[in-house]
Amino acid sequence: MILFPAIDLKDGQCVRLKLGDMREATVFNDDPAAQARTFEAQGFEYLHIVDLNGAFAGKPINAAAVDAILSAIRIPAQLGGGIRDLATIEMWLAKGVRRVILGTVAVRDPALVRAACKAHPGCIAVGIDAKAGKVAVEGWGESSELTAAELARRFEDAGVAAIIYTDIERDGILKGLNLDATAVLARTTSIPIIASGGLASIDDISQLLQPEYAMLEGAITGRALYDGRLDAGAALAAIAAARMR
Repeated sequence: MILFPAIDLKDGQCVRLKLGDMREATVFNDDPAAQARTFEAQGFEYLHIVDLNGAFAGKPINAAAVDAILSAIRIPAQLGGGIRDLATIEMWLAKGVRRVILGTVAVRDPALVRAACKAHPGCIAVGIDAKAGKVAVEGWGESSELTAAELARRFEDAGVAAIIYTDIERDGILKGLNLDATAVLARTTSIPIIASGGLASIDDISQLLQPEYAMLEGAITGRALYDGRLDAGAALAAIAAARMR
């Protein structure tokens, strides 16, 4: 199980949103590269980055901040937000992003996801963000008619490296991960699933490490890590101990 610390970028700063609302942003660090170095020093092995402005604009907006992060760390990073065409995918991969996350375009243009997976094996993830059971797009500003399972099945044989499944109704409010829904999705596909949205404490880590969730690749942590509700050392130690069992 991999625990991914999140750096969500808004106007060049590290923020956390409440329920995906850009008006409900709390700034936690105005130096994203320094924050990334802190996460690496704490022992995290993979970084999760989202260009929030880009997700709404449909193109990269916080590129300078992402570049600074990539230059500051040695651990791999995955990046989502505003990535809507093959040229942008290839630009980020060339800059050193290990895995590009496609969200809106996975709904709007599934053929692009397939083409990207074929061109760049192991480097393409799909972000599935759901609210009331339906997939949301355009920075969570619009709802589609697709369910998470329907979208996942579209890419079953495409070579997608992972699916990041976010429960929007839990994101940023520390209610705990929706592991039941995440596990249901994981059972519908062979694509590795990463849980996101609501991770609140070490209790969520303990639950993630239970056998019934062993099929999950990992989880993303944001606000709980920033405000100290989740101790990085304790979380990583629990994960390391579970790997030894």
